[in-house]
Amino acid sequence: MQFSLQSPVTELPKIGFKTASLLEKLGIKTLADLLFYFPSRYENLQDKKLISNLQPEQKASIEAQVWQVKTIRTYAGKFLTTALLNDGSGSVEAVWFNQPYLEKMLKNLSRVHLAGKVSLYRGKLTFVSPTWELEREVVLHTAPLVPVYPQTAGLNSRWLREKIKFLLDSFSEQLLDSLPEAILKKEGLPTLLEALKDIHFPKALEAAKRAKRRFAFEELFLLQLASLKRKRVNQEKQKRPAFEIPEKEIEKLIKSLPFKLTNSQLKATKEILADLRKTQAMNRLLQGEVGSGKTIVAALAAFVAGSNGQRTIFMAPTEILAKQHFRSLETVFSKTPFSIGLATGAEKTKVAATVLVGTQALLNLDFKKSEIGLVVIDEQHRFGVEQRSKLRQKALIPNVLTLSATPIPRTLALIFFGELEVSVLEDLPAGRKVAKTRLVGPEKRDAAYDFIRKHIKAGEQAFIVCPLIEESETLQSLRSVKKEFAFLSEEIFPEFEIGLLHGKLSSKEKGQVLDRFRSNQDQILVATPVVEVGIDIPNATIILIEGADRFGLASLHQLRGRVGRRERQSFCLLFSDGENLARLKKMETLTSGFALAETDLSFRGPGQVFGQLQAGLPDLKVASLTDTILIKKARAWAEKLLQGGGRELSASLQNSLDKKIKDLGFD
Repeated sequence: MQFSLQSPVTELPKIGFKTASLLEKLGIKTLADLLFYFPSRYENLQDKKLISNLQPEQKASIEAQVWQVKTIRTYAGKFLTTALLNDGSGSVEAVWFNQPYLEKMLKNLSRVHLAGKVSLYRGKLTFVSPTWELEREVVLHTAPLVPVYPQTAGLNSRWLREKIKFLLDSFSEQLLDSLPEAILKKEGLPTLLEALKDIHFPKALEAAKRAKRRFAFEELFLLQLASLKRKRVNQEKQKRPAFEIPEKEIEKLIKSLPFKLTNSQLKATKEILADLRKTQAMNRLLQGEVGSGKTIVAALAAFVAGSNGQRTIFMAPTEILAKQHFRSLETVFSKTPFSIGLATGAEKTKVAATVLVGTQALLNLDFKKSEIGLVVIDEQHRFGVEQRSKLRQKALIPNVLTLSATPIPRTLALIFFGELEVSVLEDLPAGRKVAKTRLVGPEKRDAAYDFIRKHIKAGEQAFIVCPLIEESETLQSLRSVKKEFAFLSEEIFPEFEIGLLHGKLSSKEKGQVLDRFRSNQDQILVATPVVEVGIDIPNATIILIEGADRFGLASLHQLRGRVGRRERQSFCLLFSDGENLARLKKMETLTSGFALAETDLSFRGPGQVFGQLQAGLPDLKVASLTDTILIKKARAWAEKLLQGGGRELSASLQNSLDKKIKDLGFD
């Protein structure tokens, strides 16, 4: 052969421009792409039948002799090819439509392997349009396990099987294994050639699973290698002056707080301070449940930056949350020499402050880059990748601390692949109870209203959240906040005072509504998801969420965090008329942000791990980002191989790594 695996698919016989275009739709451009195009499933034909044992409406495979074959043309002008088959135990017919060439191929007295569904056709037991192949040493289309590939119009699995088998036979002696022998032996993985044979043409399902695990490991291993290598390169590039840590002043500030830091807060603070001591810029995620105290930990990092003559910019997704952070930080820093500023679309105060808190309005401000030492991004799942990147660019080489009550799947993927360090606040404030979550069907709506009424009469308050402000012609099943406010005020809870909050209100109006609810002048607040973050009403114990299937799990988790802020038991009621209930049912049992993120991974996908997408199909062919055990193993091996600076990488592994780095778009 004059071609290699890097050759275009047009090098193969009978592949012209049209077929190459169809293959490109499947992501196949080179012979390597075709060889590594894996089945999506296997059709199980392991139980070969005697013709005498065939039953209608069952899938079966047989070996038989062709006794007779003929083709006729029907009155409708179509071709009908019929074959009579016999295996010694009995006879059966097989029919194919519009394939007249089969008459020449299925010569009389030849033996065939045949598989498909047996039906009653014209009163006879018949295989209708079965898969077939002539008897030979290796069967591809009627084997015990037949690979079925993702396909496109004009290309079927039969065609793909034949081409892939040709490539396997042609290149079997030229394949170089990227995985070191030590890994294969220790992890019990097959060699590359064994894995390719077993994933395409397995003799048993266990062999296919073992091959898939090998390719999943290899995929994760290369991603880990590429990620760790980039991380080391970036650490060299992103050198910045290390911060001096004023330990006595920090200790004094912590003692001045009106509450005691939890063990998790102290541990996270220690990890962040260790980062700030380094000459490499920090890139850390601080994950903790709603109300677990992420803000004070971020404040201590900002205090260190200020003590080193550097400013902090602190971005929050909403004006309400930005103002809450502004008030909290003013209190924390009240006895320090550092000032706190605010920048939102509606107001700007002390823009030159040591710590500037704001919304996306921060992106439109100009800063002296050398002055910014710390960037804090709160509720980071609410911002796009580009927005977060733009904020980082406000500084030369900033330390970055991102906060989240629920890591979005993409963030979880980045943690797995070593792009972020992570600190977790596992402790909840003393006395706090986890909210009980229930998925409520339409038939229990009245009972839910009675439940809310009972708790309000006991002196508690409730949120009712709707996904829309106004009614929608295209989303008629969803309740709008304005219509729901009128309905609840007049029909359901006329005895209570009800407030209305949504994004179209002015800042002043929002503040007035929240003040009424905070002081219990209003017992119920009907709102859009604007209350998702930044609302702290300790007396609110119930949140009812309409159209819950319209929200992501991260948003539902945040909304649930609006209640349960004191010792009383709180409740989250999820109302949905939709069909996506399996995902919502997870909210009843999962209270951990990381557990919910893993659920989002399995339901929605992590987005392109290193790309711009926040959700959708992952850029992984075989591996799953929910397989944390395999991910950890791949990372451990990647770290081990890079300990010596990568000098132990074989030529084939280095080539695979270079290709992965190029595919990911790394510099």
